[in-house]
Amino acid sequence: MITSIQGTLVSATPLHAVIELNGLGYEVNIPVTTAEKLPDPGATVKLHTLVIYREDSQTLYGFATPAERDFFRLMIEHVTGIGPKSALTIMSRLSLPLLESAIRMGDVATLAKCPGIGKKTAERLVVELKAKVGASSSSDSIAVGGSEAEAPAGESTHRDAVAALVALGYKAADADQAVRRAALALGGGATTEALIKKALN
Repeated sequence: MITSIQGTLVSATPLHAVIELNGLGYEVNIPVTTAEKLPDPGATVKLHTLVIYREDSQTLYGFATPAERDFFRLMIEHVTGIGPKSALTIMSRLSLPLLESAIRMGDVATLAKCPGIGKKTAERLVVELKAKVGASSSSDSIAVGGSEAEAPAGESTHRDAVAALVALGYKAADADQAVRRAALALGGGATTEALIKKALN
């Protein structure tokens, strides 16, 4: 099993990255939330991966953190009707802290707003994953620049900032995206207040 890949980032789009390693170019399917953290082409990058084998294909999926990869695996292995494509769509729309929080709180409305995910699928996500989704560590590392670094913001900080923006009238997915961008701009250790202020600018 290929659990990670580290090499030179050749190119990247919001859903794909090509990483060159020992003369071979590997196409890796990634969620938008991972694409946002990639360095410029030519830099060294490390992604935590999962390979899915089918009769006619072998597809490589990559994520910024092991926790994101493990959550992706959890969805495709335990939720009826969720395949790799649907799981990638969900993880492209919502960050891991917001996904886990929505599942724990039974927030079907937020989950159902992901493209291609209806109310029934959102309900299945909650029912089938609620017991399996524990509080993830806020010290998950991100290894997209070739070296491990602290995650941009802890889960509770991220979640609190998103909740504040939602209270101000933002849609949950838009608030999540704004906080992710703020966290990337401010770097690790940003406070909830700093994330909110940056997201509003």
